[in-house]
Amino acid sequence: FYETLRSTSPPKLKFPQRKQNNLNRTMNWFGKKKQAEPSTTASGSNGRGPNPANTIVRLRESISNQEKREEHTQKKVDNMIATAKAKMAKGDKKGALFAMKRKKLFEGELDKIQNVKMTLETQVITLESAAQNADTFKAMNAGKNAISKINDEIGIDKVDDLMEDMAEGMQTANDISDAIAQNVDPLADDDDLLAELEQMGADDLEAELLQAPSVNLPSVPDSKLPALNAEQEEMKQLEAELAGL
Repeated sequence: FYETLRSTSPPKLKFPQRKQNNLNRTMNWFGKKKQAEPSTTASGSNGRGPNPANTIVRLRESISNQEKREEHTQKKVDNMIATAKAKMAKGDKKGALFAMKRKKLFEGELDKIQNVKMTLETQVITLESAAQNADTFKAMNAGKNAISKINDEIGIDKVDDLMEDMAEGMQTANDISDAIAQNVDPLADDDDLLAELEQMGADDLEAELLQAPSVNLPSVPDSKLPALNAEQEEMKQLEAELAGL
């Protein structure tokens, strides 16, 4: 009998589909580990840490909240001062003292808020500087890699070879220009031609001198000029007249 009971499997309980779903949901509540909720911390694109830009935004939001708390707490301090003055005016010293104690508490809270603001401002400035330094480093590193790549592609040996080839090419071009500019006229002996021209000029000049026409000069008269004789006669007459005076 006992062996028969052991060998006989208990009947399986069948539930409606809706009850089965509710049962599974209940088992998940108590038996299944709760899945981790996604973190609200802003992470960078590589997942290694928070994004500096998002972190700066959150810090500034925290600073804004602290400023609102500071303004609200300052109003409480001013309210407690007014309350203490009113209590003293009414002669309620106990109430005035209680208001002053509350004022001290609010002033201590103000000091804490200001310290928190200073810490947050310091973090913002430091984080902005660090982010700027990181961007600068990335830019400088990219520039270094670009320069290294260009240098690897060019190389000092290639530059030396290029300069040598350019010098050789320029020298060859000059040699070609000089060769093209050479005079190929076989009769272009300037010295001989100039000597020949000078000789030809001298021969022409000598021929012209030999062929020059003769010049007929007037003959010199043998007799005395009559004008000269008349002048002498006049002089003699003048001298005689002067002697008679």
